[in-house]
Amino acid sequence: MGRIAVVIDNGSGFTKVGFAGEEKPRFILKTASCLPNCTSAMRGMPCHLDALGMAPSQSRPLKHGMVVDWEAMESLWSHLFACGLKTSPKNWPVLMSDSPTSPPSSREKIAELMFETFSVPAFHVASTGLLALCSGGSLSGLAVEAGAGVCHTTPIYAGHTWHKATFRLDMAGAALSKYLHGLLLEACPDPRLQALPRRAITKLKKQFCYVSLDYEAALQRSPTPRHPSTSFHTANDCLVTLTNELFRCPEPLFQPSLLGHSSPGLPSLAFQALQAVPETIRPKLAANVVVAGGSTLFPGFPQRLGLELEALCLKQQQQQQQGPAATSGTVLHPQLVAKPERGLAAWVGGSMAGSLRPFHRLWVSRALYEERGAGCVHEVFD
Repeated sequence: MGRIAVVIDNGSGFTKVGFAGEEKPRFILKTASCLPNCTSAMRGMPCHLDALGMAPSQSRPLKHGMVVDWEAMESLWSHLFACGLKTSPKNWPVLMSDSPTSPPSSREKIAELMFETFSVPAFHVASTGLLALCSGGSLSGLAVEAGAGVCHTTPIYAGHTWHKATFRLDMAGAALSKYLHGLLLEACPDPRLQALPRRAITKLKKQFCYVSLDYEAALQRSPTPRHPSTSFHTANDCLVTLTNELFRCPEPLFQPSLLGHSSPGLPSLAFQALQAVPETIRPKLAANVVVAGGSTLFPGFPQRLGLELEALCLKQQQQQQQGPAATSGTVLHPQLVAKPERGLAAWVGGSMAGSLRPFHRLWVSRALYEERGAGCVHEVFD
């Protein structure tokens, strides 16, 4: 139990793994990957898919942040230990992230695999929302996460997650990449674009796309010097020029209806999460709104989220002050925390937590697991 732990952050898009106490994960690989024999050297930090001698797979073991193929996940974890970290899991406690809204049976299954299959000496599973807060050195706040497969708004107070006040949006980075591909074809209906690989689309999204602070106004005035176009050649020499596609791509995070979703956008979900917790703790949570996940890295995302969340809080205050039953209510002033490295926030939070001595009392030991079974993980998760 005195050993430094292995930290694994399972994402719909990428899985990150490394050792507690380190600043970055040792390896970052696509969660959907074919796993060959351990024939390639794994060096460098971080290590990506190509360096692992791995190939994309049609199997996606995680969907919207939840495991749907346990055999594939077990193979991925085995590969990470044997070929990535080059160590036996029997020697290391394991701290693993889990979706805030995954079912209890999923966490029990993870614990069962860790103890029964991998024979770890100790195990801990933590919400990605809590780990995101930990990355900033806090245990109370509102985590707003947007990854590859799912978005969450998770209120946490004194290290405890308010599950009934947690909201999710089953649309995130992968859907935005697909949306961008459609926008490209709309702008340039060239058959060569139809065959553009997903990796190329994702690279364009990350390199050029941004969030507009006023979407409707930007649509009307693009392209202008303030909203310049971007041109690029595809690998098969097709010239594509992007204008408003650059800010239309991430807009579904704020208007999911653009992709046919009935759910509110992230600012509204964040506001709903704050309203769903007791009024006495709302100001403290609003004062620490932590933005996390790779799909929050678009330029302009934190600013737009902050503006819309502030507007929703102000609108509620004005409504409370009107009418025959007018009340002053609690005035919320959201304060956003959006660190440059927020794409790795869950893993970094796990690394920080796993290296702290007071955290060790939260580990589920092998003895406790053998005595009480997989259900004991809920005590540490909740």
